[in-house]
Amino acid sequence: MPNSFQKKSGFTILELLVVMAIVALGLSIISVFLVGLKAKSRDAARMSHLEEITKALNLYYTNNGKFPALTTETVITGSDALSDFLEGDGVIKEAQKDPSGGVNQYTYQSNANGTDYTITFCLETNSNKKYTEGCGNTMKP
Repeated sequence: MPNSFQKKSGFTILELLVVMAIVALGLSIISVFLVGLKAKSRDAARMSHLEEITKALNLYYTNNGKFPALTTETVITGSDALSDFLEGDGVIKEAQKDPSGGVNQYTYQSNANGTDYTITFCLETNSNKKYTEGCGNTMKP
């Protein structure tokens, strides 16, 4: 004779809901962390690109006695006037554009005689000690 008080194994719906809530909370915390990590990675790529561009500008200056004279603000896209100057002089293979796909941009502007320039750029985080989050960052020679 079967015992009507036999305990059945398994989880109750309440136990399953609690586990699902805990997993969802964990996943949301991880996703927030990963978004911040991606932004820091893009900022690191930006700084690497800008370092490459400034090295190329210094080589261009050594070869020509001046920086490329572009008095209007030029967005660095890889197919712009500054990239043409640097690639044409052989000091850079290809000028890198911002890793955010055009949302943030690097811009270059020099004085008329090419003795000074300013590169303006954006950062998504405060992960770099020299620069701040936002688009007010500049580099000069």
